[in-house]
Amino acid sequence: MLKGKNIVVCVTGGIAAFKAVSVVSSLVKLGAAVDVIITRHAAEFVTPLSFRSITKTPVVTDMFEEPKVTEIEHIALAEKADLFLICPATANIIGKIANGIADDMVSTTVMATRAPVLICPAMNTNMYENPIVQGNIERLKSYGYKFVEPDSGRLACGTEGKGRLPEPYGIVRRVLMEIACEKDLNGLKVLVTAGPTREAIDPVRYISNGSTGKMGYAVAEAAALRGAEVTLVSGPVSIEPPLGVEVIDIISAEDMYRAVMERESEFDIIVMAAAVGDFRPESRAENKIKKAAGPPEIKLTQNPDILAELGRRKNRRALVGFCMETRDLLESAAEKLEKKNADIIAANNLNTPGAGFGTDTNVVTLLFRDGRDRMELSGSKAEIADVILTEAAKLLSK
Repeated sequence: MLKGKNIVVCVTGGIAAFKAVSVVSSLVKLGAAVDVIITRHAAEFVTPLSFRSITKTPVVTDMFEEPKVTEIEHIALAEKADLFLICPATANIIGKIANGIADDMVSTTVMATRAPVLICPAMNTNMYENPIVQGNIERLKSYGYKFVEPDSGRLACGTEGKGRLPEPYGIVRRVLMEIACEKDLNGLKVLVTAGPTREAIDPVRYISNGSTGKMGYAVAEAAALRGAEVTLVSGPVSIEPPLGVEVIDIISAEDMYRAVMERESEFDIIVMAAAVGDFRPESRAENKIKKAAGPPEIKLTQNPDILAELGRRKNRRALVGFCMETRDLLESAAEKLEKKNADIIAANNLNTPGAGFGTDTNVVTLLFRDGRDRMELSGSKAEIADVILTEAAKLLSK
C-alpha cells in the first residue's frame, strides 16, 4: 500500500521510543522506503542498530557526523520525503519546531521539508496539558502540521491520563490515511454496511450467520483512504473500526434498516456488504427458554429488504449490493441486480476457496446494470474493495 513512498521517521527522546521500532517495521512491510533520524536522547532508549536492521539504510543520529553521501543530508532527506513522521514527539521537539529552533538533525530537517509532517506527541499528562505545550501544538496546527492524538491510560511515570503514544497499528493506519492513496473520492459521501445481524430468540440465543465484517470494513477503509466521508453501519464484529470513519453499531436487521433509511439521502455511494438476516423470530421469549420443555417451535417472519428499499429510492446515487450463494451464483446475482434495482452486484460463492466469510481474500464477479461485461476479481478484500469503489464512482459521472 505504500510502495514507492518515502517516509522519514524522526524518533525523539521519550520512553515510548520503543514503539517506533514496530511502526518502522510495519511501514517497511507495507512497501515504504523508510529513513530514520534518531536524536541523541532517543538513542538512550532504543539503539540506531534496531532501525538500521529493519530499514537496511543508515540511521542519522548527528548533524555533524561524516555524511554517507556527498549531498547535504538534512536537505536530501527533506526533499525526498513524501511524509515526515515524528514518533514519539516530546514537548521539547514540539516547542522547537513551533518556535523555529533548528539545533539538531530532527528539527533542522523538518524545517527544510515541504512534505506533510505528522506528529505523535507522547509525554507525561501534566506536560501534555501544560498551556505552553498546548499553545505550541495549536500554532503548529495553524501552520498545517498534523497530529495523532495521544491515548489516555497509565503512563510510564505511573500517572493516569492523556499522553500515551498510541499503539503502532493506529499510527500506521494514520500514515496510510495521509499518503497511501490518491484522494480521488474527496467530496463524496459513502455509506457502507458490514457484518452479520442477530435476530433474538430469547435473551441469550439468536439467529445469525458467519459474517466477520471483513469485506465491508475493507470497503469503508478504502473509501476513507481515498478521501471520502464514510459512515459504516456495522453488525456485531470483532474488528478495529477504520480510522476516519463514523461507525454506527447495530444488532438486528431492523436496527440496520432504520440506521440506513434515516441517512440514505445524504450519500453518493451506498455499498451493502452486510450479511443481513432474511428472517427473524416472530416473537422473542421474555426469559431464557428451558430445554426441559423440549425443542421450541419458532415461527419466523421476514425482515425488511434494505437493498430493495434503497433501489426504490435510488435517484442518482450509485448502489452496490452483494450476493453470496452456494449454487446458481450468477443466475441469482443477475436476478438480484434486476429485482433490487442495484447498479452493481458483487457475487461470490461460499464454496470457492479463498472466498466468503472470515477470509482476508475474496473471489467475486461484478455484474453491472448498465450492460457492461462482467468483471472477475480475486485477491485481498482491500484490493477488491478498491475496484468496487472505482466502478461505483464511475457511475456518478454519467
